[in-house]
Amino acid sequence: GLCGRLGHGNQQNQLLPKKIEAFLARRVAAVSAGAVHSLAFTATGAVFAWGKGEYGCLGHGEDLSNQQLPKEIEGWASAGRW
Repeated sequence: GLCGRLGHGNQQNQLLPKKIEAFLARRVAAVSAGAVHSLAFTATGAVFAWGKGEYGCLGHGEDLSNQQLPKEIEGWASAGRW
């Protein structure tokens, strides 16, 4: 999808649901999907964001680029996970 918001490493739309390969070895506990970006919270407490990175909405610090694959939010670990 647009800006990589589906997390498959490209901008192609999908007609049917498709597993995100980056999470095949992880247990995802929760997902929040917006119009142009998404977040996933894993069972181990890691948080991943992908999609449109404009204005820092993905939480990747100074990296404002679009992320076509889920990328772990590094600052989350130093802030203390739940």
